Amino acid sequence: MSNSKITWTKIDEAPALATYALLPIVKAFTKHTGIDIETSDISLAGRIIAAFPDNLTEEQKLPDALKQLGELVKTPQANVIKLPNISASIPQLQSAIKELQEKGYAIPDYPEEPKNEAEKELKERFAKVLGSAVNPVLREGNSDRRAAASVKKFAKKNPHKMMKPWPKTGSKSRVAFMQENDFYGNERSATLNSATEVKIEFVSADGNIQVVKENLALLEGEVIDATTMNVSSLRKFYAEQIEAAQKDDVLLSLHLKATMMKISDPIMFGHCVSVYYKDALEKHADTLKEIGVNVNNGLADVLDKLDRLPADKKAEIEADIAAVYETRPDLAMVDSRKGITNLHMPNNVIVDASMPNIIRDGGKMWNKKDELQDVIAMVPDRCYATMYDVILEDAKKNGQFDPATMGSVSNVGLMAQKAEEYGSHDKTFEAPEKGLFRIVDASGNTLLERTVDGGDIFRMCQVQDAPIQNWIKLAVTRAKATGVPAVFWLDKNRAHDAQIIKKIHQYLPQHDTTGLDIRIMAPQEAMQFSVDRIRKGLDTISVSGNVIRDYLTDLFPILELGTSARMLSIVPLMNGGGLFETGAGGSAPKHVQQFIKEGHLRWDSLGEYCALVPSFEMIAENNKNKKAAILAETLDTAIATYLENGKLPSRKVNELDNRGSSFYLALYWAQALAAQDKDTELKARFAAVARQLEENEIKIAQELLSAQGSPMDIGGYFLPDETKTENAMRPSATLNAIIDAM
Repeated sequence: MSNSKITWTKIDEAPALATYALLPIVKAFTKHTGIDIETSDISLAGRIIAAFPDNLTEEQKLPDALKQLGELVKTPQANVIKLPNISASIPQLQSAIKELQEKGYAIPDYPEEPKNEAEKELKERFAKVLGSAVNPVLREGNSDRRAAASVKKFAKKNPHKMMKPWPKTGSKSRVAFMQENDFYGNERSATLNSATEVKIEFVSADGNIQVVKENLALLEGEVIDATTMNVSSLRKFYAEQIEAAQKDDVLLSLHLKATMMKISDPIMFGHCVSVYYKDALEKHADTLKEIGVNVNNGLADVLDKLDRLPADKKAEIEADIAAVYETRPDLAMVDSRKGITNLHMPNNVIVDASMPNIIRDGGKMWNKKDELQDVIAMVPDRCYATMYDVILEDAKKNGQFDPATMGSVSNVGLMAQKAEEYGSHDKTFEAPEKGLFRIVDASGNTLLERTVDGGDIFRMCQVQDAPIQNWIKLAVTRAKATGVPAVFWLDKNRAHDAQIIKKIHQYLPQHDTTGLDIRIMAPQEAMQFSVDRIRKGLDTISVSGNVIRDYLTDLFPILELGTSARMLSIVPLMNGGGLFETGAGGSAPKHVQQFIKEGHLRWDSLGEYCALVPSFEMIAENNKNKKAAILAETLDTAIATYLENGKLPSRKVNELDNRGSSFYLALYWAQALAAQDKDTELKARFAAVARQLEENEIKIAQELLSAQGSPMDIGGYFLPDETKTENAMRPSATLNAIIDAM
């Protein structure tokens, strides 16, 4: 029998560093078990390098690993451990390019405003790297995301201490969202009766037609949407909230996802920057235009490009920007010590991580004095904002959630085959002038159209029928497995959701739902239903579209577990393989900053540990590999021991960090393998390994602790030096000798 293969993704930032400590252990433990592990580089730097082979030497070139993985996940053999990668914003892309250039890679600069056809082509090449470039390619299945039973049990027994009480005297905090002319209100949707090919046209007020997207193949039964964000209404909304925050003496914050929704949300972010800093930016508009300022990249872009001006002019504009704060409400801070606000960069505050923290922190965000303060949280579009409004208002009324008693909200998410990739792809456009966008089929029929004013944002979205059927089936499967209610988070008053609801009524009767509690509720109603249940210690399955899936699988785990990085995320691929995602909380740039400064990595690899269990189980089932089954069973036991013994990484330097955590996982895994009696070969092999690790535990722990407390040189941020990073992440010679000898 040929060996089974697990593909482990090489990615970015904290989980990439953690891989240097964990992967040698996993490779050693799986040796001689019929399992091979290979890596695949889909990091931001790797994706950039792969996109420009014609610019590089042979030694510098990398294969297009993302394309290769995209083909693999369509096969039954796929078994991929997918760690979180950077969903790059333009500032992150530019920083990565700069680092690569400094390392001798002849990568061209990113052309923010293309001046010719060559630069337009270059910008399109970079577009394949920006934003959520990875996930749509790899997600050839729908999402089953939940806390592993051992993780939830541990969280209740050892509740995290990050929850802050909601003030009994009342809170001024609230979620603010638009009431009209947003994506929700302007959406139109249709289901195709037959396959066709469409194009998207922009028709100006004087009748000129520009094809902005063509050759888009659509399938029978596919759901398509068209909607717009009216920027005049958006700017009015921002102005009203600025005034309200000033009146109520609360912080102002903006919550978007400019990393994933890489076209739409940076534009919406830029409008907030220009409204808030209106006095200074309009006064110096001509000068700022001359130096190439793009407010979509945040205030940081303004401040950085002031260096291109004479010192006196730079000082004048800086003074006018500083004066803005005297007449505007205080902004929520990202780093009060450095004066970095919510509007500094679009990728600093990401809605799925930031909104749960507001709930966790008692309805507050950090102010410029580094103190928590009430806040108006702006989530402009009603497609997603209303559910945050419900949970915040519930916490105001009923107080903080208790991790020791609260139930769970798991998720079954519709995301296969690029389902609902809103605002992040090549079907989202900024209107060049007043006119309309229309979707036209192969016969010349207009399927959907929306009128726009200049600067409005248009987006088209699609969801194929097969992923919807698979999603419904997965929801029923999970409801049967758990016996808890499954709630489809769908709003009959939203055009897209109305089409999906029709599909549910069509396909749900094909499944045996006897005894199951399956409901369809609008997001705000579903949120209240779920919150009421978790306060009683009861579990609920949320069944949602792609974006709400992303938001819910941060929101509830952050409240329940303290982090979404500890979630088990299984993607049963539609063609039979498996994608096992880890670390839903992102790639943790602050963890890297701490590691470089202090030599302490607080990234928690529990997500990676948990993902390996179903990965092994799939090999055991598909290949009748009994050793893989034992690896899964014993690793699950080791994880439980790891949690019970409190070996998670500390946040503080000179305490246990990620490297120590992975050592203890190895110790407990070896002990579990030595204790089992199903495979004598594995038992004998790991009895020796367990004994060596046990005998050297104190020495290894000391060697790992001794590596902390000093700055770390890993030779780069986006493309760290392999040798330096390995030395930094494997500092225990004793542990290395035991693992490498296996």
